[in-house]
Amino acid sequence: MKVAIVTGGGSGIGKAVTRTLLVDGFSVALFGRRETVLHDAARSIDPDGERTLAVPVDIGKRSAVENAFAAVIERWGRLDLLVNNAGVGAPSVPLEDITAEQWDQVVGANLSGAFFCTQFAFRQFKAQQPMGGRIINNGSISATTPRPQSSPYAATKHAITGLTKAAALDGRPFNIAVGQIDIGNAGTEMTAGMAKGVLQADGSMAVEPTIEVDHIARAVSYMASLPLEANTFTMTVMATQMPFVGRG
Repeated sequence: MKVAIVTGGGSGIGKAVTRTLLVDGFSVALFGRRETVLHDAARSIDPDGERTLAVPVDIGKRSAVENAFAAVIERWGRLDLLVNNAGVGAPSVPLEDITAEQWDQVVGANLSGAFFCTQFAFRQFKAQQPMGGRIINNGSISATTPRPQSSPYAATKHAITGLTKAAALDGRPFNIAVGQIDIGNAGTEMTAGMAKGVLQADGSMAVEPTIEVDHIARAVSYMASLPLEANTFTMTVMATQMPFVGRG
């Protein structure tokens, strides 16, 4: 039996990834802040509840993450895969108008949460037999190229790239593979406003295309399917027509 944790597992990309991992033979723990959403997602994907576990947790709090991991290990006894998917954004306003509370919320969910989950995954991967496991981080296109008025989100996603590289290096002696998927315009609640127009670097507003989350889930499935001696270190999955490559 293979065991996975998916953060932000109750909706959007996380829910789609959970569904695909179940098809691939994983048992999956869904981490997220919204208890009702998590339980509804788990029931819709796995009505009998035999291979899913809904774990309400604020991953920005280290003690809460420790307890959440303990619940997974108590249920299944091991961990094979962590998908650090959870993330939030801040309002699209000038950088100087971002409040301390908004900054802290984004950093907590997007960066601190991914780091805390990585810490406890490493501990479990090192302790279990056979030793090892895999981590897949959701980096986003914003891990390389920011949008206007997105400093908290872009800063945390750039930092995820650094976390991916450092964790991949630190995990190498322990059979821990760490990779990153950078996603562009997946069709979720976060990107719903793109149908009305998104602020561009030249100050204009433009409608941007999105892609189905199932495309992302299939990509994560591929990354997770590799043996631990192989690793997809970086992958970009994006809407073909989105204004990312080039100058417009």
